[in-house]
Amino acid sequence: MPSFDLGESIPSDTAHAVSVSLPTWQANVGYEEGQQWVVDKMVTGYPRFFIHKSIQALASDITSRFGQPQQQAMLFPTRKTAQRCHSFIQDKAPKELQANLQIVDLVLSASASVPPVLRSISPSISAVFFVPDAFPIAKQYWQHSGDGVSSRRAEFCHGLLRDGLLVLAEPSQAPRSPGLANAKVFRGPRRYQRPASIDAVNGSNHHPATASQGAEKNGPAGQGSDTETIESSRFLEERFGRNLDLSLVSNAKSAIRRRIAGVLSGDVDLTTKLPTMDSTARGVSNFREDDIYLTPCGMNAIFTAHQTLLKAREPRKSINFGFPYVDTLKILQKFGPGAEFYGRASSDDLDDLEEQLKSGARFLALFCEFPGNPLLACPDLVRIRKLADEYDFAVVVDETIGTFVNVNVLPYADVVVSSLTKIFSGDCNVMGGGLVLNPGSRYYNSLKQVLNETFEEQNYWAEDVMFMERNSRDFKTRIDRVNTNAEAICDTLVAHPNVLNVYYPKFNDSRPNYEACKTPHGGYGGLLSCTLQNKEQAIAFYDALDTAKGPSLGTNFTLTSPYVLLAHYQELDWAASYGVDPSLVRVSVGLEETELLKSVFAKALKATEEATAEAK
Repeated sequence: MPSFDLGESIPSDTAHAVSVSLPTWQANVGYEEGQQWVVDKMVTGYPRFFIHKSIQALASDITSRFGQPQQQAMLFPTRKTAQRCHSFIQDKAPKELQANLQIVDLVLSASASVPPVLRSISPSISAVFFVPDAFPIAKQYWQHSGDGVSSRRAEFCHGLLRDGLLVLAEPSQAPRSPGLANAKVFRGPRRYQRPASIDAVNGSNHHPATASQGAEKNGPAGQGSDTETIESSRFLEERFGRNLDLSLVSNAKSAIRRRIAGVLSGDVDLTTKLPTMDSTARGVSNFREDDIYLTPCGMNAIFTAHQTLLKAREPRKSINFGFPYVDTLKILQKFGPGAEFYGRASSDDLDDLEEQLKSGARFLALFCEFPGNPLLACPDLVRIRKLADEYDFAVVVDETIGTFVNVNVLPYADVVVSSLTKIFSGDCNVMGGGLVLNPGSRYYNSLKQVLNETFEEQNYWAEDVMFMERNSRDFKTRIDRVNTNAEAICDTLVAHPNVLNVYYPKFNDSRPNYEACKTPHGGYGGLLSCTLQNKEQAIAFYDALDTAKGPSLGTNFTLTSPYVLLAHYQELDWAASYGVDPSLVRVSVGLEETELLKSVFAKALKATEEATAEAK
């Protein structure tokens, strides 16, 4: 099993890793409390919580060029996304923190040296400038919405900015730093001399659009001979083409959508025509590829679903049904009329909801996970669908943990959302999300209209698309493997006397609800949780477990986390009130050999026996 030092990226030596190593229980506590011995060693973190260093570097450069003294910047892919952050700060921040709040847009230069294929991916950046004390408010928006730029986009655009190929969209957005505003910008093919990998460590220093140190200066951008311009354009196109075939981005998106639809599995040649889309895929009629929308991350899919429903229907409170992933509830609470929270997703909770509905309460939508995280309980979607049809609310189901290979929830939902960052990718090196409309939904036409008017496809960065498509080619076979491994680990845990509870769809009381949506050849997923007899045993178990340890799930390698500690450190008593033990350990099961995994967990369980003996 691989080992990772504190703060190291998971996977190792990966510039755009999605997870970070927190190998001991105390390291997780230190991270949550901001202790320097942990924070100072972190080279990365989960992208919505830890702003990638490449993004920080670009934000600093943009601020120095175009901002005012003492300002900071948060970066977004488009003007619309930046405007949403701007409005959030205006709404949530005190008046004194709204001083000098502004947006600056950077777009690709109109220079003839820029090849058309580069324009097709819209490498734009919009920066929201604010005073430093407003950063916590801006960070809330970044975390909850998932609207922020990806690290790959930041690296790519930073190179363009350095080369004078990323420029202000409007003259009115003039730089406020006269020295930099008057500085010469240089370009030319001889500057692109260093070979690079777009997934190399310290990628911000190795990029096809980044100047080599000491390169010859060819003169200000926009000047020079026609021959030089043609040469520069040709070189740019060849350079970008070698690292990322931009002409295939559209086909890559199509391949991802068809995998989400369940009509494409395995390898595919993106240069050829893709298989025909099955209009009855996912068990619904008239299903089309354009009913699937790709977003920068899973949380952005949830955010987009909520925003779309608010525009398509009369704005009302929503329902968060089941113990939530932390930001889902925050989205419903902070970006609309609010939320009704049912934390257990039980039959009693549904009874209470039905009584509210009978008494006249009306809601925008019910949001739930299938299964839930971290207790893996499954809501009764059959009954929820009946209530939704009778009382006119939409149903939004997050299938990230179940995955469409194991379960099919679309017939019961109006909208299905998923984090492609997880097992769909598996490699833990790229973010992505999916939003699927049910064409049979009574809200389909109104939702489609809003999305046609508001959805910005370019928000999902082209390089991330290409990595996601490549990673997901063996998605289905990986699911089968982790299903088998997860059941084997559960059997090992259940057999040990120090394990108090094992949470897994196969063993939970809500298993009938899972079975109602389980596909004919599906399993029970690759995520499980357990609790030990006491906190001391939980710490001993976690510290002794020889797996990767850090945030996220759905990785091709087994990844363990004291999930409640990480997700709800400031509200552990609240979590406990819904039956979620603060000492719970969550396991995302990988592709390792089954017998190896069983031995690794047996060894960690042995450590709990030793901890018990020492306590006596």
